Amino acid sequence: MSNYEDFLKSKTFSAKPSGFEVPDEDVSPKLFPFQKDIVKWACVKGKAAIFAGTGLGKTAIQLEWARHVCNHGEGNVLILAPLAVVSQTQKEGEKFGIPVTACRNHDDVRDGVNITNYEMLDHFDVRSFSGVVLDESSILKSFTGKVRTQIIESFCKTPFRLACTATPAPNDHMELGNHAEFLGVMTRTEMLSMYFVHDGGDTSKWRLKGHAKEAFWRWVASWAVMLQMPSDLGYDDNGFKLPPLNITQEVVDKTGYVVREAKTLQDRRAARRDSLDDRVARVAEIVNGSDGPWLVWCDLNVESDALKKIIDGAVEIKGSDDPTVKAQAAQDFADGKIRALISKPSIFGFGLNFQICHKMVFTGLSDSFEQYYQAVRRCWRFGQQNQVEVYVITSEKEGAVVTNIERKERAFEKMLSGMVANMQEITKENLKSVGRDRDTYQTDISIGTGWEMRLGDCCEEIVTLDDDSVHYIIFSPPFSSLYTYSNSERDMGNCKDDDEFFQHFEFISSELFRVLKPGRVMSVHCMNLPTTKVRDGYIGIRDFRGDLIRMFQAAGFIYHSEVVIWKDPVTAMQRTKALGLLHKQLKKDSCMSRQGIPDYLVTFRKPGDNDEPVTHTNETFPVSVWQRYASPIWTDINPSDTLQRTSAREDEDERHIAPLQLEVIRRGLEIWSNPDDMVFSPFAGIGSEGFESVRTGRRFIGFELKQSYYDQACKNLTRASHEAKIPPQSDLFKFEMETA
Repeated sequence: MSNYEDFLKSKTFSAKPSGFEVPDEDVSPKLFPFQKDIVKWACVKGKAAIFAGTGLGKTAIQLEWARHVCNHGEGNVLILAPLAVVSQTQKEGEKFGIPVTACRNHDDVRDGVNITNYEMLDHFDVRSFSGVVLDESSILKSFTGKVRTQIIESFCKTPFRLACTATPAPNDHMELGNHAEFLGVMTRTEMLSMYFVHDGGDTSKWRLKGHAKEAFWRWVASWAVMLQMPSDLGYDDNGFKLPPLNITQEVVDKTGYVVREAKTLQDRRAARRDSLDDRVARVAEIVNGSDGPWLVWCDLNVESDALKKIIDGAVEIKGSDDPTVKAQAAQDFADGKIRALISKPSIFGFGLNFQICHKMVFTGLSDSFEQYYQAVRRCWRFGQQNQVEVYVITSEKEGAVVTNIERKERAFEKMLSGMVANMQEITKENLKSVGRDRDTYQTDISIGTGWEMRLGDCCEEIVTLDDDSVHYIIFSPPFSSLYTYSNSERDMGNCKDDDEFFQHFEFISSELFRVLKPGRVMSVHCMNLPTTKVRDGYIGIRDFRGDLIRMFQAAGFIYHSEVVIWKDPVTAMQRTKALGLLHKQLKKDSCMSRQGIPDYLVTFRKPGDNDEPVTHTNETFPVSVWQRYASPIWTDINPSDTLQRTSAREDEDERHIAPLQLEVIRRGLEIWSNPDDMVFSPFAGIGSEGFESVRTGRRFIGFELKQSYYDQACKNLTRASHEAKIPPQSDLFKFEMETA
């Protein structure tokens, strides 16, 4: 099984170091201890991400990392940054003695560290750089799919890569997927298949699989460092404690009467337009009544136009302004040359250090909590010496805006703390790579009257069975990565894509052919699988059933028959909220509507003569029963007719642990097996196939990887022995002796 062992090793995910070591004495003494260790770790990793709270010195860290990549003899480094951040990074480089060349095209590139803005990427030959830094790398999610893909593909062969940004939104795992893909650790699609489950029709909503949470964060910790404060990683917080933040909401048109609050985006925008004059006047009154500097945030161009006319010493920056004008304004404001800067959070709300300012006012708010969150942190960040005053001027019709913001922020910070805590201890382990957590592999054997269960990996256990020793095989295999039953690399469902799933399955498909008696059959319960736009690139259906048929045909089986098992589309719609089943989609665009997805029982035959024919009589198998069973569609299967599942279910299990209905198993046994036949399931789960086999006088052998399912299977099989309708004609011990 050496090939199988090599395959399992290939399924263990961790970002492998590909860099170089930097001695302590070679790291800039101007860095804080936690910054030094992060630089050393990132150099060793070669490809890494740094998710750090605002003001923790990401610019200094990335510049020091870039310096070491250059000094290591690896060539030049290119930093991609938001437009207004370029000159700020150059000034930071001067503080640390690291020259940084600002470039608009490749002709400007000089030896060492170079910087440009994201929009200029097309003007560079990226193949000439040995290292790249994405500053404010969370910007990847705001780009179109085409631009994001261009950035990822442009640097796919760059030896050294660093991504730096503030801590990602806790509920935006796609941002982590973007970073993993940029660093070459794993694609977003692979990440989703490995660690996430998609529950319904909203293709943007994925959640971590219950059992995969710890494994997921261990995987992230193998290529990223995440911290909000130095103490998150065991360092001193001295110098990194934030001053107080005071948020004041003022309602300019308060009437004292009950006012209908705006509910929709269109209603809120109308309310802002109606109150524009009052809000602008109040903002100007606040700003003109106090010394600067002031940041004045707007959501609408008409707001900034009006404010520019009535605020003393104000500079207005719009999205349509020339990039150099924007960059100069940001630098002038940071240098204290502008009293009041009027702009939108989408222009100056990310990446800039404006600790020189501790007063800002929002002339109303957009619907983006992230823009508000980032805009406030241009001033309220480490290095700020004063209490930060934030004014939010709104209309009464907009409702309790600040209350809602504070509620969202408390929830955000709670989730963020949980995310950092998930990685905290792992990252503390000397900031080194940590592999994916794996289940401890255990084996066991239990034997009862008419049955045997083995705890273990079916790919390894099946080789112990003799050739032509099984009369009937029936099972429900893992449905690719749709459901994952454990965090073990031995779990076939624990795969990053279909290719890996079928590569794993092929270790058993030929063995199933070997152990089945000639002329006998194998029944496989399966379904076609829904696709998602995020994971697969389109909304549709994958021909999983066909893939299984082709795999078993390649192993030597004959495609013998199949039956469609009807499933209620109403129940499926209520459970999954699948887009194609929703009635509202039929009214919106029925070209995206589809039928429900049925189950199948696909049966294969091993070539050769059957030495033990399966025979029936009119009494044991009446023609009326055969007419129902011979139908290509079974519409009378009760979907709830499964073994009781809760006793085997662990706290973090996903659903679908016993998908094969008992009536389907009974029919397969009645049609294709004799009493006392040996029935085999390589994916026994909680013992459904064995339960019916033993109850109907067959013998059974099954394999199961997961301990809790194995334990429950043994209980169910013991119960089946007591309920057996036909006493076993021979003991399983005989079978054990024959196959020993």
